[in-house]
Amino acid sequence: MKNTLLLLTLILSTIIITQNNDLPYYELPEASESYTAGTVAARQVDALGFRFYHATDGLTEKDLEYKPTDSVRTTAETVDHIYDLSKIILNSTLKKANSKESANLTFEDKRAATLKNLKQAADILRASEDISQFKIIFGERQIPFWNNINGPIADAIWHCGQIASFRRVTGNPINPKVNHFTGTVKK
Repeated sequence: MKNTLLLLTLILSTIIITQNNDLPYYELPEASESYTAGTVAARQVDALGFRFYHATDGLTEKDLEYKPTDSVRTTAETVDHIYDLSKIILNSTLKKANSKESANLTFEDKRAATLKNLKQAADILRASEDISQFKIIFGERQIPFWNNINGPIADAIWHCGQIASFRRVTGNPINPKVNHFTGTVKK
């Protein structure tokens, strides 16, 4: 009952955020009071959301087109990749198979969808007592949740750092008031 109530509260907060057109992860949500597999996994996804929010906040067309060499993705292509990773993370929490379908979204729409995917996944994880049920599904293949941690979550965090680095090169560094350690932004 407690988990059902928590999940309903979290889903309602996601709906309110969506209706207000506010994006999640400007700051990290309050930390859970207890340490469980679900709350720890959710915090990892929240941290990814926070880093993605600030790595992509205020990107210009120049930033999105930047790549240091021809053999590297542009920042826009990296955002596309993180969006795809966010769908894998979310689909595992929804117990849904992944597909190759792609949407033709603008950068802003992709950014918003990525943040909302991560928020929804984190909320489901936070309310869960058994995260082993959340497998990554590709066709008939079901891959344990462990692979979410060292796969899509870690990969997306890695790429957020890449975006932050690229935008420094283009002269548009992230907000210096962002504190990744506390998950806050100085006023």
